[in-house]
Amino acid sequence: MALLQAIIDGLMLGGVYAVISIGLTLVFGVIGIVNFAQSQFLMVGMYVAYFAWAYLGLDPLLGSLLSFTLVFALGYAVQHSLIRKVLKAPEVAQIFLTVGILIVLENLALVAFGSEFKSVQTPYQNEAIEVFDLLISLPYAIAFGASVLAGLAVWWLLAKTWWGRSVRATAQDPMAARLMGIDPDKIYRLAFGLGVGLTAFGGAIILPYLTVSPSIGEQFGVLMFTVVVLGGLGNVLGAVVGGLAVGVIQSLSGLLLPLQLQNMVLFSVFILTLALRPEGLLRKSS
Repeated sequence: MALLQAIIDGLMLGGVYAVISIGLTLVFGVIGIVNFAQSQFLMVGMYVAYFAWAYLGLDPLLGSLLSFTLVFALGYAVQHSLIRKVLKAPEVAQIFLTVGILIVLENLALVAFGSEFKSVQTPYQNEAIEVFDLLISLPYAIAFGASVLAGLAVWWLLAKTWWGRSVRATAQDPMAARLMGIDPDKIYRLAFGLGVGLTAFGGAIILPYLTVSPSIGEQFGVLMFTVVVLGGLGNVLGAVVGGLAVGVIQSLSGLLLPLQLQNMVLFSVFILTLALRPEGLLRKSS
């Protein structure tokens, strides 16, 4: 029973990892740039949801929609003003730019909000659901459900809409897409905004069981890259599979090993995946 409980807990956690990582893999799959500042947009989303709760009385679930909207607009502006200028530059320039954005966002948050940890209080914060003698944390279950809905919405957007077809065409061949009347620059702006907005949305829905501080991005940055590399960088479905895998691995490791060794198993699996299957668990799809 303890093993099954750990797997359930891991799936709940993995669903959240998936939604915050979809944005990172979407940005790479469409624009072809690895955004090292992705986890700082998660931090921004958490702060938006926190202040929406503190000053407007909004539950973080409702605040997540505000986080998505504001960070989408921020990402749109960042891509238009900064990212697009280095798309044809050497990769080292892209790395330096996104790392620079990471440092600026983290330090702006430090100056504006201080280094204190901030948390929210919700009526369901300490509640749990009992299913066949298994306990499922209600905040985790709500975050998982919101993640599933967000993932399905992204899948529908990319697979079933004209904009999604435009995104896939631009990712495959920007020049051919332009000849078909698609504006790749606009697609890049929208894709980057959507990518960071999704990560901010994920940050907001995990706020009921975490605290936010300017350095919270450091906690999730490595995990997000682990998820997308395990699943296949640039593969949206791979980010979902990778997120669930990482959540289950962490949960089972916590059950079987001391806390200090919990991440050792995860990164051992990560290294083996890079060595044996560098393209990830799922191959990149267009």
